[in-house]
Amino acid sequence: MQTLRTIATFVLLLLSVWLGGTCTTDAAPRSTIPAAVGQPAGGQQDRILFILASATVHGTSTLPASVSFGEVVHAWDVFHAAGYAVDFVSPDGGAVPILDDYVSDDVAHRLDDARIMRGLRGTVTPAQIDPTQYRAVYYVGGSNAMYGVAENVALQRIAMQVYEGNGGVISAVCHGTAGIVNLQLAGGQYLVSGKRISGYPEEHERQNAPYFHQFPFLIRQTVVSRGGAFRTVESDDPHVEVDGRLVTGQNYASATPVAQAVVEALRVHTVQASNQAAAQP
Repeated sequence: MQTLRTIATFVLLLLSVWLGGTCTTDAAPRSTIPAAVGQPAGGQQDRILFILASATVHGTSTLPASVSFGEVVHAWDVFHAAGYAVDFVSPDGGAVPILDDYVSDDVAHRLDDARIMRGLRGTVTPAQIDPTQYRAVYYVGGSNAMYGVAENVALQRIAMQVYEGNGGVISAVCHGTAGIVNLQLAGGQYLVSGKRISGYPEEHERQNAPYFHQFPFLIRQTVVSRGGAFRTVESDDPHVEVDGRLVTGQNYASATPVAQAVVEALRVHTVQASNQAAAQP
């Protein structure tokens, strides 16, 4: 069975390359391949950037770490259905780790989806991104999201260009919220300051487990220290906080509603911008 899956995936990847595929997953085909990812050739879709971690282990240990595959798939499905193209970026570029433990049964068959796997196996580096072309960024969770993203200055600049320069949305889910704790507005204020934020709280971690002691910081503690109001629920039910153009979700189950909230926030912002333009003399 595994052999058949491998062969099927290989065939799908060959087909995507033959059709002109890149590490971008579009809801409609593109006529040209841009020199910089996210730089449209004209008449192309609005784009959303998935920010993933490159780390394969927890900190300085040998404990394996991974992207949460379901948090990619569930959000991708929402954005795809809404007509957005999705690009993938990571600190180091290239393939990001996807361990079996981070692939739930409901999305396991999507490991054969070349549209998504092409992006996850060929993420681009921050230097290859033109941030002016994105409507939103989405920080993907997984255990490796605690490492190498929050402190990456290039990723910070991309996110804040989208938020401040483009008037776009910043979103994160589960451990992906770790990626936004160091983001600062042009005036030097932390993005999370005065905002309602959710993410995976340290209280829900297995604090006696070796991996926990590798964390460079704790999400709730850091958000609160930066002036944010960290909100969670005790269960594994979805929980999403929307504060203006900042959308965050607590856990794996929140990936779909986070993406839905991003789509709605972008719709509202587009309507408001259109109304303001129409009101100009």
